[in-house]
Amino acid sequence: IRTASPSIALSPVLDKDPGYDAQRDVVAIARLASIENVMVVHPSVPVKTLRQFIELARKQPGKLNYGSGGAGTTNHLANELLKSLENLNIVHVPYKGATVATVALMGGEVDQVVVSVASILPQIRAGKLRPIVVLSEKRVPTLPDVPTSAEAGLKEFRMSIWFGLLGPAKMPQDIIARLNQESLKALASADLQQRFAGAGVDPWPGTPEQMDQLIRSETAR
Repeated sequence: IRTASPSIALSPVLDKDPGYDAQRDVVAIARLASIENVMVVHPSVPVKTLRQFIELARKQPGKLNYGSGGAGTTNHLANELLKSLENLNIVHVPYKGATVATVALMGGEVDQVVVSVASILPQIRAGKLRPIVVLSEKRVPTLPDVPTSAEAGLKEFRMSIWFGLLGPAKMPQDIIARLNQESLKALASADLQQRFAGAGVDPWPGTPEQMDQLIRSETAR
């Protein structure tokens, strides 16, 4: 049994030989949780909305750049999704981790980063970085004034970090059902919800079928 993250869906389309087949070698047990991302810009970038950022990028092709935690990470693919949706030319600057990319953003080395809300919240509240949009279906409670991508006019621009539970492909159905039941029970506990809240994690309980569909849909997307 292992915890799965977006890499389970991304590796098959990014790596020639990821070493596994997510559709054949594993079985979904439960969907567990998610962490929402936010697009933030350096204060020197003269935009306050997603549409303004898009228009600036369109007027200055190849001039704006964004940092990421490396090729294939969600903060990389989020911006590549934006570029694809809006036909933009924004330069990718990969770093050795999202934290390093965030430090680079604060230092003005890059213009923009998509990063988890929890990790960047102190810098936002201190006014060191400007939030533009959250890449989630609903507004984030800790950033109530920041619109979602749908509210900003680009509903397809979504990218969350999610987690689930997987088992070996031949795991018996009764064991899958029991593990799912216990996982959902744990997610409903006040203690775990309190720990999640402190870490910026949102409980996202789901069935084996919902977890399997999540992997399939994210691979296709």
